[in-house]
Amino acid sequence: MGEHQCTAAKGGQSVDWYRSLKPPNPQVWTLAARATCIYAEKPRDILAEIAAQIAHEFQKSPIQPATVGSQPGPHTLRGQETNFYADATVQEFNITLLGQKVHITATPATYTWNYGDGTLWGPTISAGAPLPDERIGEQTKTSHIYTATGKYAINLTTHFNGTYTVNGGPNLPIPGQGNIASNPLGLTVWRAVTHNYADNCNENPNGVGC
Repeated sequence: MGEHQCTAAKGGQSVDWYRSLKPPNPQVWTLAARATCIYAEKPRDILAEIAAQIAHEFQKSPIQPATVGSQPGPHTLRGQETNFYADATVQEFNITLLGQKVHITATPATYTWNYGDGTLWGPTISAGAPLPDERIGEQTKTSHIYTATGKYAINLTTHFNGTYTVNGGPNLPIPGQGNIASNPLGLTVWRAVTHNYADNCNENPNGVGC
């Protein structure tokens, strides 16, 4: 127990936090943080109960999905690179769990891309990014080439890592991930048609194809 006085509510006790890897055996405990106030009769029991429930609470958090974009879009050409990108943000939530103030942080970590034609990619750290107009059509880490025309729905799942604190204590990892699906992005793939013309545009600027 720490010597810090906890007076914000009745029954407050100061707790020092220790952490250990497992194994080795015997475990070696190192100090992680001092003097966190826990307002319960049995603070260590409460901390263990919060740790047991936090993964479930993380899955219930209202994490907003990434937004998805494409270049070109909403139409692209068969046989050419279409660039896709996602925009996901770090999000924070405050909840009360077993009478304690718990702060949850959700951080986008990896992405799984489903390009709608049977091609899956991920999990990957690549979220992609928009290209300048003059570079649209270049290959990127998240771009894809469609080999058939048609309408496709691109689906993205963002995998969020979570951490939590109890009453302002140290940041602790949340087991597992939050897997958040974005709204599908519609894309129509067209074929490009090339025509040959006999006119010399220098001699006949008004000719067909000039």
